[in-house]
Amino acid sequence: MDPDLIAAAQAVAALLTARKETVAIAESSAGGLISAALLSVPGASSYYLGGGVIYTGRALKGLLHVDRASLEGMRSSSEPYAQFLADTVRSTLRADWGLSETGAAGPTGNIYGDDAGHTCMAVSGAASQVSTLETADTDRRANMVRFAVTALRLLETALLADNGRPR
Repeated sequence: MDPDLIAAAQAVAALLTARKETVAIAESSAGGLISAALLSVPGASSYYLGGGVIYTGRALKGLLHVDRASLEGMRSSSEPYAQFLADTVRSTLRADWGLSETGAAGPTGNIYGDDAGHTCMAVSGAASQVSTLETADTDRRANMVRFAVTALRLLETALLADNGRPR
């Protein structure tokens, strides 16, 4: 696994463990790398409640119990959708924190007109965050890793913004 991805997961794991808090993940174009990285850290069962790769509308409905009507006026691969996913996975799994990622890994863009290397990510919790990343890269694997690392760093920023102290 990528060393930057492992380092980002270890930092988040340490914060969550110290705070005795939990996280739930909804990822798309990162393809499960966020969850895999968090689960690779020993002690993951104390902070990781679960996650899913929400890659299709069928997955959205089946895993998070969301129908398309709930998304009226919102499109995938956008900051509002990323925040919706983070809020929904957090609520569904009753976690302290929700982390989501949604984008276009490549080698081409998505049906919404976003180029490859575009992703939006969000954190839901005591200190929510939302961000968009544009890598300008068409390398699918490289983008997937970069998306996962950036999402984990966004969660770390939110955890530290919440006074950066264990609870």
